[in-house]
Amino acid sequence: MVSLLPAAEHHGVVTFGGLPVPGVSVTAKQGDKTLAAVTDGKGSYTFPDLSDGVWKMQVEMSGFQPIERDVAVGPDAPSAQWDLKMLPFEEIRARPVTATPPPAPVTVKAQTSAKTPAAPKTQSSFQRTDLNTSNTPQPSAGADSTANQDIGELNQRAADGFLINGSNNNGASSPFALAPAFGNNRRGFQSLYNGRLGFTMDNSALDARSYSLTGQDTFKPGYNNITGFASFGGPFKIPHLVRNGPNFFIAYQWLRNTKPQNQPGLVPTLAERNGDLTALGGPIIPASQISPQARALLNLYPLPNFAGGQYNYQIPIVPITHQDSLQARLNKTIGRRNQLSGAFGLQSTRTDNPNLFGFLDTGSNLGMTSQANWRRTFGQRLFTNLGVQFSRMAARVDPFFENRGDFAKQAGIQIKNQTPENYGPPALSFSSGISGLSDGQTSFNRFQTAGASLDVLWNHGRHNVSFGADFRRQEFNYFGQQDPRGTFNFVGANGADFANFLLGIPTTSSIAYGNADKYLRASAYDAYITDDWRMSSGFTLNAGVRWEYWSPITERYGRLVNLDIAPGFVAEQPVIGSNPIGPLTGARYPDSLIQPDKHGIQPRIGFSWRPFPANSMVVRGGYGVYYNTSVYQNIALQMAQQSPLSFSVTQPNSAANPFTMANAFLLPAVNSAPQTFGIDPNFRVGYSQNWQMSVQRDLPGALVAIVTYLGIKGTRAMQEFLPNTYPAGAVNPCPFCPTGFAYIASNGNSTRESGQVQLRRRLHNGFTANLTYTYSKAIDDAALGGRGQGSSVIAQNWLDLGAERGLSPFDQRHLLSLQAQYTTGMGVGGGALVNGWKGALFKEWTVVTQITAGSGFPLTPILPAPALGTGIPGSLRPDYTGEPVFDTSGSRHLNPAAYAPPSSGQWGNAGRDSITGPSQFSLNGSLQRTFRLNDRFNADLRIDAANALNHVTFPSWITSVGSAQFGLPAVANAMRLVQTTVIVRF
Repeated sequence: MVSLLPAAEHHGVVTFGGLPVPGVSVTAKQGDKTLAAVTDGKGSYTFPDLSDGVWKMQVEMSGFQPIERDVAVGPDAPSAQWDLKMLPFEEIRARPVTATPPPAPVTVKAQTSAKTPAAPKTQSSFQRTDLNTSNTPQPSAGADSTANQDIGELNQRAADGFLINGSNNNGASSPFALAPAFGNNRRGFQSLYNGRLGFTMDNSALDARSYSLTGQDTFKPGYNNITGFASFGGPFKIPHLVRNGPNFFIAYQWLRNTKPQNQPGLVPTLAERNGDLTALGGPIIPASQISPQARALLNLYPLPNFAGGQYNYQIPIVPITHQDSLQARLNKTIGRRNQLSGAFGLQSTRTDNPNLFGFLDTGSNLGMTSQANWRRTFGQRLFTNLGVQFSRMAARVDPFFENRGDFAKQAGIQIKNQTPENYGPPALSFSSGISGLSDGQTSFNRFQTAGASLDVLWNHGRHNVSFGADFRRQEFNYFGQQDPRGTFNFVGANGADFANFLLGIPTTSSIAYGNADKYLRASAYDAYITDDWRMSSGFTLNAGVRWEYWSPITERYGRLVNLDIAPGFVAEQPVIGSNPIGPLTGARYPDSLIQPDKHGIQPRIGFSWRPFPANSMVVRGGYGVYYNTSVYQNIALQMAQQSPLSFSVTQPNSAANPFTMANAFLLPAVNSAPQTFGIDPNFRVGYSQNWQMSVQRDLPGALVAIVTYLGIKGTRAMQEFLPNTYPAGAVNPCPFCPTGFAYIASNGNSTRESGQVQLRRRLHNGFTANLTYTYSKAIDDAALGGRGQGSSVIAQNWLDLGAERGLSPFDQRHLLSLQAQYTTGMGVGGGALVNGWKGALFKEWTVVTQITAGSGFPLTPILPAPALGTGIPGSLRPDYTGEPVFDTSGSRHLNPAAYAPPSSGQWGNAGRDSITGPSQFSLNGSLQRTFRLNDRFNADLRIDAANALNHVTFPSWITSVGSAQFGLPAVANAMRLVQTTVIVRF
């Protein structure tokens, strides 16, 4: 079955020398998504909705070396920690502040001197910020709305900068000023060494309990979350042995974290287990007709712990995360022209993940990353950087039922080649809202990347020319089955789904096992050149071109399977990577079974213009093309789990193909393809065209106004559909054509346009604030997913893909954000002259608050029934009846009467993403202060409150028509969380 990876929230913190760094640009890229975020005043950033898996993260800030590494994202993945490394002094001195700002419409200021040489830019800088014609180089217009949300903040950073000795927004007087060990303010030999010790504590006594969707007073577990950290750095010296060693830095972090949450569910009552379904509107099934497989599976369900029709069971779930992280760096200058540096990181994470049924799955991740760089300065105008990188990560999942006995055999469910690590029950899914039975899958995956990079910067008059190239060799080694226990889906109204379960007759079944070890390989290349041309004191032009190529993924032993398709999809046959000759067409396939696309040439241009010399107005604009070169990983995984290399079947139950829970996993689908997935062998990599224009002007009262327009047009996005399917009640147009498989082509399109108004108050008398309003709209007809659409991103009508055109799932029409910061004791009116005990008590407290309010994200109404001829549910939509969609009279937010099954022989007319989801709101706050203990020791105290008002909001509603939970929230956002951080720095 083709599915979309689940989504999770990812957090991270960026620091320098133990201090949080605001305004850092963080970019995340995976597959067809490229997202961006900016760190807040605490150095923190958040990506609210990243799909599980490995994302390539990039962190950039003026004056610091960019950082790029792979980060694993998942429901229990730990927060990322980034420690910036300052560029060498000679580069900082030679580099104009605006030469490489964080992502903004354009990387330069018009007033920057045209004759000042600049330092080299790393290869990753060009990828994200070399032309900066857009906030994020998104591969399609369907990138996350976070990109447009952050444009104003990025423009602010580009305008103010983050200078090494404070910024022109008076940052030297803020709590983020650099430690006194920098520059000429050293106090003797011992101050050459910097360090910190600290911890962050979170206790259940101060946190609000998880919101109860059922209204039940569920027990609140007690917990203590703690993060401890220590770091130390300075020159490496050993008396009489090493006199002028390298500078070193070492840091360690220890985390113990629990995340309690209330988990609601709808479980069968005692009467329903015994066959009495009258409460559901169904029949009474005699005990003699209840299948032994159903009885065995019902033993895994708990009994209700309260009465209810939408939910009748709720318990607290307490996932636990343990993490240890180690980071180390060395930096050595050799002479005046050479510098060697290296870095090493090691992180170990262990997780405990219980679920509603009491199953406890455990996981462990162990990752390391290392890099070495050589920088050579050839003179005042020529710099080069040569680097090598290596990273490796191993991730293991051990499910509850692993090695606990063959449950399927004991229940009478026949599965071939069942092995002890894959013991356990099949997954169950019910359309009526009964909680689906699930457990994790055994896996042991290992990922490895080795790469090299070269970049050069040459300053010639008014030109700063940079060019470079990169190479990465990637290995993805997967040890695990896709669905070795199998899945049963039960569909029906008025209890019919549960009745069929008791009778042992699933609506669909799917299973995939075999070819457990998969060794995927890929190479990535890029090269670029750009010219930062300061044409005059009021105009700067930045132009260049970049080429990127990520080869389609191959399998070490040729164990990939694609489909050789006859014209019109009237026939299909598998083609294998080890023998890539199409049996139907006779076509010669490459080893990857997908033709490579080496046409990723991406021109980019941007400008910065000050039209009036005596005026503060600055106009910025740009245009760029960005290719999505990392689309192949998930595609290759699906190609590796297919017949004839493995047993992979997704099939519907019918009179021509009857089966029960006892034998479903032994029977292949009748008149269906034994494969479940295919992709156009001429698949082309999608790209986006991004254009942007902004106008910035100073206003009275230390105010700055910025107006920005951003447009994105995506081309050749992925589209996924089910060939030879037809609506229920219609005549099968091709009875002998193959069905049962999903197919991917690259014919999708997308667009997003947004306007943003930002009003910012520069730091003055201790107060700074930023108010941003964004209006945007995004639409597409591509396989970009759909909130409320489950895991399916498959088109309803394969012959009319244009009917899929609708709002993108990340479309947020309105977004208002306010961030304000006030530091006491700043300015004469703010109490700067207060001294004595009053001054010691009152001064230098910093209060930060961030308020975000936005409209809801689109949701898609779905029918849980599978498309005819397939066992793949979730691609169908209902008819809209004309009744009001929204219903606020009861606990539901959506009106069930607004949707009904479509007429016989017709597809549902409800549009994809046609429901506007719940509005979003959050208010976070923090209180912090630095206490100067003596000349060498400082102590930082910070108290953070997330969702300080304890206001409940919901990310989405359940939109599965016929479900008992239709119109109810799927989950609640986190309630109030209070954390206290104490750091001692020296």
